[in-house]
Amino acid sequence: MHALRADDSAIGDYAPDREKNSAGSLPRLAVGIVVALCSAKLLLHLFTSVRHYGYFRDELYYLDMARHLDWGYVDAAPLIAVYARIALWLGGSLAALRILPALAGTALVALTILIARELGGGWYAQLLAGVAVLLCPAVLSIDSLMTMNAWEPLFWMGCVWIIARILRTGDSRLWVWFGVLAGLGLENKHSTLSFGFAVAIALLLTHHRREFARPWIWIAGAIAIALFLPNIIWQIRHHFPTIEDLANVRREGKNVVLGPLAFVKEQIIDIHPILLPVWLTGLIWFLRDRRWRVLGLIFAVFFVLMELAHAKNYYVFPIYPMLLAGGAVVIERWLANRSAVAGRTARAAVVAIIVLAALPAIPLVTWMLPPERLLAYQNAIGFKPSKAEVHHESLLPQPVADQFGWPELTAQVAAIYNSLPPDERAQTGIWAGNYGEAGAINEFGPRYGLPRAWSRHQNHWYWGPPPQVFKNLIVIQWSLDDVRDNCTSFQAFEHYQRFGMDEENTPIYLCRGVTFDIQKIWWHSHHWN
Repeated sequence: MHALRADDSAIGDYAPDREKNSAGSLPRLAVGIVVALCSAKLLLHLFTSVRHYGYFRDELYYLDMARHLDWGYVDAAPLIAVYARIALWLGGSLAALRILPALAGTALVALTILIARELGGGWYAQLLAGVAVLLCPAVLSIDSLMTMNAWEPLFWMGCVWIIARILRTGDSRLWVWFGVLAGLGLENKHSTLSFGFAVAIALLLTHHRREFARPWIWIAGAIAIALFLPNIIWQIRHHFPTIEDLANVRREGKNVVLGPLAFVKEQIIDIHPILLPVWLTGLIWFLRDRRWRVLGLIFAVFFVLMELAHAKNYYVFPIYPMLLAGGAVVIERWLANRSAVAGRTARAAVVAIIVLAALPAIPLVTWMLPPERLLAYQNAIGFKPSKAEVHHESLLPQPVADQFGWPELTAQVAAIYNSLPPDERAQTGIWAGNYGEAGAINEFGPRYGLPRAWSRHQNHWYWGPPPQVFKNLIVIQWSLDDVRDNCTSFQAFEHYQRFGMDEENTPIYLCRGVTFDIQKIWWHSHHWN
């Protein structure tokens, strides 16, 4: 917070040129601001998402991936399994899992501040950019769960930081580091392909197309491809299951498709309306300024691409920090033209307004309140999150609902399994309808003496078939018709979790006398969606 020189008489006397270092290249880094905001970010998650609710459905799946490390998965790039493996090394608890995205989000705050500095922002721009990304609901939400989405903005903004340095210094050799970050980003999430496409088109649309006449950007591309190559080879060897999975999602209409205006509206709401003037100002500045126009075009191309692809609204979230940084720099310059007292008051007012307006959204995205209080809070402020998937039904928003019910499901399966005589248990397997159920059994089941669960959903199909033909099965998410068709006899056990997803509130069946050979039918079908 004390980035000014000792002889600066007051914050109101601030002028950006006075903070530049001896080389005259960049404003000084406001180290105190970086430390304070990063500490606040980490502490916020330590006292909320790291401690509250339970494992998210996808987190249970990623823990199963960590037990089967590979260079690819049906619906994910390989790095997510590495993150989950680290969590297992740390004990595999919810805290061990959630501290990782919290750290990634903390690093994003620091990186956003660095981007603001790279754009010419002094201490106030660095403060404003850091506060904006710290309190942005979209960022808080993705940093509250252990998914690849928490790391995606880190890789992308690392690339943006490198691009900004290239634009400022003209040093094309820095593209090498862009290639490293882009390659790692591809191993984190395949959507980095779309980001890279947007970067290429943005360069071609400006005078920076000359970069393609130099070797460094091609070397960067080669590095990125080399880092991505293991996953490409895995996809080829497995006949591109990710493409099949995405095609199934589109064909079956899984996701809610938003029109152009609705898509823009969701972006404004999710990033927070109070931050609209900040990031929109940044976008306009980028597009108007010849030096930074590439950055504005990256956002514009990517946004249009996501709109045309009917992408989920959160696919755009990773690209906003650079706009927040740009907007912070512009606001700093506007306020620097005011008198000392007026400038000091205006700077404090802008930060205060953002903080006060953003605070009410924090309980909605950081798992701070118990479910009953969360529902009451939503009703009190008149806010109900929109659905991202057509068949999502629950009292709570999907990211919250998918954190409830898994230990209870496992305990109920264990009660059924352990009620069987020992000789019958040895011939009984557990069949899960989706990766969340299978992940829950595999995570919580060992404490009850349960065997691993089997499923043909997503990558679990590759981890089968079971080594034996089961005489009996405990089946989760089978329909009554399926049970009647495939079991000599059966027992139904009602299952209900009020705050979980409605799709999980179906009976659990003990299927005796299974009428099919699980090993023979395994390879004839899989469920990828």
